[in-house]
Amino acid sequence: MNDTANGTATETAPDTAGSGTYSDLKAVFFNGTLKKSPETSNTQGLIEISRRIMEKQGVATSVIRTVDHDIASGVYPDMREHGWASDEWPALYPAVQEADIVVVAGPIWLGDNSSQTKKLIERLYAHSGELNSKGQWAFYPKVGGCLITGNEDGIKHCAMNVLYSLQHIGFTIPPQADAGWIGAVGPGPSYLDEGSGGPESDFTNRNTTFMTWNLLHLARMLKDAGGIPAYGNLPEGWKAGTRFDFENPEYR
Repeated sequence: MNDTANGTATETAPDTAGSGTYSDLKAVFFNGTLKKSPETSNTQGLIEISRRIMEKQGVATSVIRTVDHDIASGVYPDMREHGWASDEWPALYPAVQEADIVVVAGPIWLGDNSSQTKKLIERLYAHSGELNSKGQWAFYPKVGGCLITGNEDGIKHCAMNVLYSLQHIGFTIPPQADAGWIGAVGPGPSYLDEGSGGPESDFTNRNTTFMTWNLLHLARMLKDAGGIPAYGNLPEGWKAGTRFDFENPEYR
């Protein structure tokens, strides 16, 4: 690895200790494109880079293109219980429950995440009050990342929105947990268009690779550790009066 933060390059020995130890992990990618299958999705093109790296390590992966499904809008686990005639989200959610890694991917529109990406975040939020087997919030200890595509500015804004949302509802976010590609600002070629330069972008390919490996490493660490320690983060314990070393200064 080259450390150029201080303007110098320092060579360190490659760390290969984790090679071949990821075959028990599962990952799900959510594609927030507005294009129904089989129309070409530029976001899918970027997803495939990350997905192929994971699959080389034996990780079981799946991709859900949300626009292909009848997912109701709302912040409840099953919107059929809240006036909607149909809702496919309850049938899709088990893919999240089974996953160690969740990657939210989508395009930029008007400098922001697509409506499909926003709907996905809302439906994940619907489960944020549920508990896992330890009594923690449901998304402990899953790890999250995001991929963004577009041909206008907004990668960092969209990534901040996604990653903040994921950590807020309980996902663990590794370093360098986002990557993306945009062309020149304004109308122009999309990621998979001929001559766009997207698939050849060294910056995008480096960041996507780093993101993928950091997701794998952190998921491995958390799985081996049995998740996040269940002290100081148990909602029912707090409700029952346990304060986990918290002291109210008003009573000192």
